[in-house]
Amino acid sequence: MQYSLMELPYPKDALEPMISARTLEYHYGKHHAGYVEKLNGLIKDTEFETKSLIELIKHAEGAIFNNAAQVYNHDFYWTNLSNKPTKPSLELESHIRSEFGSMDAFEKEFQTKALGLFGSGWVWLCIDKQENLSIVTTSNADNPIRSGLIPLMVCDVWEHAYYLDYQNARAEYLANFFKLLNWKFISFNFANHQEHAQNYFSHVCKENTPYCEYLDSLEEMEKVST
Repeated sequence: MQYSLMELPYPKDALEPMISARTLEYHYGKHHAGYVEKLNGLIKDTEFETKSLIELIKHAEGAIFNNAAQVYNHDFYWTNLSNKPTKPSLELESHIRSEFGSMDAFEKEFQTKALGLFGSGWVWLCIDKQENLSIVTTSNADNPIRSGLIPLMVCDVWEHAYYLDYQNARAEYLANFFKLLNWKFISFNFANHQEHAQNYFSHVCKENTPYCEYLDSLEEMEKVST
């Protein structure tokens, strides 16, 4: 199996001014692409050559795990950003409010966890099999799938995600990150978290894919409400 670099769901300049096209050239075009290339080289002619990313994250170690997880983490990160304003589904918003008190309180706790993460890593909103939400930090390439959690959203706090635009001002990057969230994708993950306990997520919106069908259903609901 050969892995390929995902297509971005928007042009490279679409997230400006919060995240610049220059950052995407390096972050997506160099770092993300580099993980894909390294992973393909590492798994060639090994027992992992035919395994899915999820299987690699669950069972591989060392360099294969690191690169597989970074491919998955970046796929997830780019998909949970949007150049268009979105809002969470009523079901997801209600669940966040019940767990964190309010949307503002959730954002504040998420940013606090992200600011407190030493060095490089990721900050996730996850759900478990009992439908409890949690904000989880992972270092380097680590992924909450290894702990049996189901990711709903993620923020990349490796310096290459923001240094060109913000230098060491991680707090400013985090504030703008929330302005770019693709709540439709996050809501899709929440609505399908039981299925994602096995498959985790589908970031591709093509004809008849689950994510695209979910987006179509949201558009129909928005038409009815207007």
